[in-house]
Formats: sequence, structure tokens, C-alpha cells
Amino acid sequence: MNVEPNKVKYLLGAISDIEALTFGEPGLRTFRLDARSGAASCSVWMEKEQLLQLGVYLRDMVGRLSQEERDKESDLREEGWSGGELTVDFKAGQMLLSYDQTSNAFYLQAFEREPEATEEPQEPQGATDDVPPETESVGFWITTAQASVLGEESLKICAAGRPTCFLCGQPINPDGHACPRANGHTVLEAG
Repeated sequence: MNVEPNKVKYLLGAISDIEALTFGEPGLRTFRLDARSGAASCSVWMEKEQLLQLGVYLRDMVGRLSQEERDKESDLREEGWSGGELTVDFKAGQMLLSYDQTSNAFYLQAFEREPEATEEPQEPQGATDDVPPETESVGFWITTAQASVLGEESLKICAAGRPTCFLCGQPINPDGHACPRANGHTVLEAG
């Protein structure tokens, strides 16, 4: 996916509320990041690995800050969303996260996953070759305090999933796991 940094469709500014959510039973869960700013709400669906990496990055970056920096109020670069009511909902393909030391805040960008190419793409009527389909994207600021909570929340959600096999690292389903490292001869059970 070719993404130019800082070229996002919706610049939400400072986020008032952000949380990581999961739905479903382990092995069948879906993951989502919900953010709100003014009259705008954004839901970014993601893979478990994306949420895990987000949590690890936030935990590590906040952990590297001194206690003074963690306690310091964030000076966000932008005000919250001042436009009208907006609802954005998409599945993330690429996410970019950075820390700005001057403002003591984090900037997150999320870009919609591009649809997978088919063997013979069907071109919609009236489409032209030089106009790419518009994809959803958002960019927003979160405080260091929000980043700390979001990082821990994300890691807890990911850890609550299926246990992993100590031999191959694959998840163990509630009904067991035929481990390829044991050539399928041993069925390991969860718990």
C-alpha cells in the first residue's frame, strides 16, 4: 500500500476519548479501536497482531519517558474536531504512530485496507483510469496519559485470547490443537 505520511482524509485533532475493544469468543474475536473527538466518532477495525503491536509500542514508548515527562500535561498540536457530525468506520491496512517530544503527545494515523485484487478487475461504469478509489483514513492526537491507558488496555485484550502452544507457537483452540511439531500425533488441550 502506498501511503504518503500526513495525507489523511479526516484530521480529527485532539481525541477526547479512545479505547480498544474486542468482540466474540477467543479464536473468533474481532478487534476495534474507537476514538471520539467533538461530533466525530471513528471505529478502526484491526487484526489482533495490529492491536498487539500498538499496545507494545505505546507501553514501551511511555515506559521510556521519565516520570516527570509522564506526569507532564500534553500540549496537543490541534484542537478537537470542530466540523459537523462525522462517523468513520473501516478496517485498517496500515497504521502509523509517532511520539512528539515537544507536545508530549502521540499522533496516530490509520489507513483503510485496500481491497484485494481479483484476477480480472471489474471497472465500474463511469470510472476513469486516473482516479483511484477513495479510501478512508484518519489522523489524531492522544495525550501521554491516554497512550499509557490504551497501551495497557490493548495488551490485556490480546493476552485474554487463546493460549499458545509451547512447541509451535500457534494458538490452542478450546477443543485442542494438533501440533505440527509433534507431527499431529499429540493433541494438546487448552488450560
